[in-house]
This record gives sequence, structure tokens and C-alpha cells, in this order.
Amino acid sequence: MKVLLTSLEGSHFQLLAPLAWALRTAGHEVRAACVPGVVETVTRSGITAVPLESPPWYEALDAFHQEAIAHFGTADQDREPDREETWEEQLGYESVIVPALNSRLNSDTLIDEVVAFARHWRPDLVLWETLCLAGPVAALTVGAAHARLVSGPELAMQLGTRRAFLRLAAEQEPEHREDPTAEWLDWTLERLGAGARFDESVLTGQWTVDTRPASLREDLGVPTVPARYIPYNGRSVVPRWLREPPLRPRVCLTLGVSIDSGYGLWDLDTVLTGMLGALGELDVEVVAALSARQRAHLPPLPDTVRVVDHVPMHDLLPTCAAVVHHGGYQTKATAEFHGVPQVLLTGWEWVTESMGVAYEKQGNLLSLPLRDFTADRFREKVARVLAEPSFTANARRLRREIEEMPTPHEAVAEIERLTARYGKERRGA
Repeated sequence: MKVLLTSLEGSHFQLLAPLAWALRTAGHEVRAACVPGVVETVTRSGITAVPLESPPWYEALDAFHQEAIAHFGTADQDREPDREETWEEQLGYESVIVPALNSRLNSDTLIDEVVAFARHWRPDLVLWETLCLAGPVAALTVGAAHARLVSGPELAMQLGTRRAFLRLAAEQEPEHREDPTAEWLDWTLERLGAGARFDESVLTGQWTVDTRPASLREDLGVPTVPARYIPYNGRSVVPRWLREPPLRPRVCLTLGVSIDSGYGLWDLDTVLTGMLGALGELDVEVVAALSARQRAHLPPLPDTVRVVDHVPMHDLLPTCAAVVHHGGYQTKATAEFHGVPQVLLTGWEWVTESMGVAYEKQGNLLSLPLRDFTADRFREKVARVLAEPSFTANARRLRREIEEMPTPHEAVAEIERLTARYGKERRGA
């Protein structure tokens, strides 16, 4: 069969790469439709890329940060923990997220490009990462089956808030049941002559491929194909220093490549200085994997801190006693893969404070809201995950659960079965 992968960002494609090769080695044809900035990431993995003409997606994401993150961050901070959002609040979220994020990331230009290639290549299955709604739209337009790769919590733009929105909408008078998401996607499908209307599968997938262990999954309401998360760091080299065992407990600090400012919510200089100063007071070795722009914020550092531009997390984290990070799914999942306790910084981009509280229930990590950041609070969190045995025990429990999941190779047979089932339903056969 022909499988079309769609992805908007390089690290998101890296989540797809192991499954892409599992499909290839099973004899299927695979193409990855991606924005220009991801082409090199795709081709380095050995998968054939299909470049898409599209406005730079980082521009859309930056605009969303500026327009919406501050608002949502404040709302998340001020909300009482057990209070459900009102219809007006849910509708307000939908009314912002469609124009500020979803339709920007999935512009008409991008959607038209994905649809044009799908009409040319005629895929049997479109496998799309969460943010790339152009994938399911293209699948509906050409009659292909489609599935969503689930690689993190069900964020507000997907099922969590969406289900609450639909429940509250059903309680409103019919003339008041606005649905900005459905209106945008219905208009898009009609514009493309898809012969189909919007339904919730455009957001959920007809089924999902879920890389998380069962204890961390939500009930998505659609079939789930579990596929073990396999760390893939792209082109990587193991440095010589990493081949020697650390002399002290090693702590990794990484903020990914996207945190270069606080979007007006917090100060990166203060946070980085505070974190490195606090870690310097502990009897640990620190490996700080930071981008060039993040390194520009660094103060003078003690000898116990090693700053690196890039190091493969799959090789670094097995040597670590703990990892401090920004909540990026690959970092979090790689730490779980290797059974490493974590300290998670919340309050930026998608990683809300409430999400950090939910993550803490896993038992293998602690979270720290950036708005509450002080060097003392941070040092206390790191010291706890290093000293208290329960964090390591729960991290190892999650690792065992991950090891019991089907590999991407083992998941292919179920993907083939579901593709045949949903493709047949779509064709009316």
C-alpha cells in the first residue's frame, strides 16, 4: 500500500521516522509531505520527501504565541483546579484557536499542496502528526484512510477541551451552537470538492497510532494501535566524553530549540542563570544541551557544568540520574524509555501548569511553573527527584511498560488491517 506521512516540524517528523521505516521494510511505499524546513530532516532519515509550498510555520507559531499564549497562560493560572469551564469560555477558546493557530499552521496554500500531491499519488493511508490537519483533509478528499500519530497528552486543541466543548454545545439552543472548527473545516472540504463534510475524525483520526504506554493514554473514543516509542535523534555522533562514566550523578538540562524568550511571561536570562546556579550547589555533573541563542544568556559557569550544542538524547539520558526539560514530547518520552526521573518546567507554549500537575501523577517527575520559578524552588525539585527512591522506581516501572509495547514493526499488521477496513468504508465497498 501507499502511505503518505504529513508533518509540519522536524522533531515531529522524527517521531514518525521509526514507523516510516517499519512500513518500508514491510514492503510499503512511503512518502513524507513536509514544509521546506523539514525536507533535510526527512531525507537524512532515508525517507523520500515531498516539499510543500507553504508560509514558514514558525511565523504562524510565533504569532500564536504572541496573540494567545499569554491569554491562555493567565487563564490556566487563575482557574480554580476543580472548576469546569463555561460554554462561553470554551467557545472563546475555539474562536481563538482556529484563526490564531490551526488555520495558520494549515493554511490554504499548505492544504492545497497536500491535496494536490494526494490526488497525484493516490495514497491508501495518510498518517498525520497532531498539528497537521492538512493530512486528514487530503485523505477525505481522495478517499484514503487516515490515522493520527498520538505523541503526547490530548491538548486543548484536540480531544480534551474539544469533548467538553461538544458536551456544552449540546446543552445550548440550536441557534447558539457555534462551532468555529467545524465551520472552517467544512468550508475547506467544500472548497476542495471533497464530497465529504467535517466530522470529529478530522481531529481524532479514524484511528490512532499511540506511542505512549497504556497507563498514560486517555480513552480516545477511536481504535488505538499501540506502537512503542523509539528514540530517533536524526544524524548524531557520540562525543568522546560521553563514553566515560560520570564521576558524580549526571543531570541533563535541555530547553529544546524553541525556547528563546518567555513571550513576555518570564525572563529567560533569569531562569537559565537561576537553574545553573542552583545545579552548581548540588553535588552533580551538569550537561546543558542548549541552542546558540540560549547559550547567549549564560552567566560564567563552574567546571561541573558542560555546555553542548547537540548531543543525542538516546545516548546521553542512560548516563543521567535526572533530566530537567521544557516538556517536549521527545525529551519526556526518551527519559521514560530509559527510566530517568524528570523535572518539568511548565507555563510555556503548550505545557500548561495544569498539564504539569497531571504529569506529576505518573510518579516519575516533578513540575515547576515558570511563573513561580526561583533558584531555591528549582534546587529543591531537582534534589527531590535525585534523593527520593520513588521517582526512580516509577521511572523504571514506566520503562518496563514501554518495553512490553509492540514495536513499530509489530504494529504494521494492525495498521494494514485498519487501512483496509476504513478505506473500504470510505469507498462504500
